[in-house]
Amino acid sequence: MRPSLYEFAGGDEAFLALARAHHERCLADPLLNHPFSKQDMNPQHVERLAAYWAEVLGGPARFSEQLSDHSSMLRMHAGNGPGMLELGPRFVDCFVAAADDVGLPADPEFRAALRAYMEWAVADVNEFHESGASVPAGFGMPRWDWDGLVTSGRD
Repeated sequence: MRPSLYEFAGGDEAFLALARAHHERCLADPLLNHPFSKQDMNPQHVERLAAYWAEVLGGPARFSEQLSDHSSMLRMHAGNGPGMLELGPRFVDCFVAAADDVGLPADPEFRAALRAYMEWAVADVNEFHESGASVPAGFGMPRWDWDGLVTSGRD
């Protein structure tokens, strides 16, 4: 049996490095910089992001048990308007480049699964891009594996 994507990546340390590198790339991007440089951003954003990605990709349920839930994550990103739709591909590109930056395994199936996850995640967030969008409470954590979406958390 294959290890989870979380295990294959290298566990918590790998996801923390990935979240840091991704955040740095987004700050350096002229279009993504604005949403990533907000003064009201949680000072633990990178750690929370790492825990979120780790859980979704097969790691421990640390995010959902100790920090928040999927509905709250979607709410945090909701209502930012149609301009956010244009940022999605840049966000995905930063994620893929950050995986290179931190030396995550170059295995083609692993990298394809990471990209596919992030493309799905961006689309999931963008479902609530309209101003005044309301995100229902109670969405469970999505789960993603080598073959793609296991559960959206809305099942």
